[in-house]
Formats: sequence, C-alpha cells, structure tokens
Amino acid sequence: MEKNYPIADKVEYIIALVNEFAKAHGLSDKQAFRYMERYKAIKFIDRHYGIAHTQSFEDMVSDMTAYCQRHGGQLQ
Repeated sequence: MEKNYPIADKVEYIIALVNEFAKAHGLSDKQAFRYMERYKAIKFIDRHYGIAHTQSFEDMVSDMTAYCQRHGGQLQ
C-alpha cells in the first residue's frame, strides 16, 4: 500500500530534481521539465516518490536519464 505523502513535499522534490536534471544536461529548467514530462519521468517520480526521494540527486538524474531514453529520449 502506497503512503500518501504531502503534495507540497512531492512538488518540492520534483522541482529540485528537474533543476538538477537541467544542470546535468545543460538545459533550462523549463526545457528539462518538458523533456522529463514528454518521456514520462515526471509521472514516474510522482508514482514512486516514496523511494525516489531517499536516493541521491546524482543517482536519480542518472536513473531518469536512462528512463527517458527507454521511452524515446535522446539525451545521454
């Protein structure tokens, strides 16, 4: 059973992760968000927040890069 986390915590985490993803890939925050949303990473993070927020941002950026690639994204 999934725990109900406060929406504010999820939003804060997603914003921080998008920012780190943007830095890692040389994108603006807006570009990073659109990319992550297009390739389903935002939905994934929302669904799996309980585990994702316990990982390092470095690991999550790497994992989300790979996740987006599996869904058609081209960023390396």
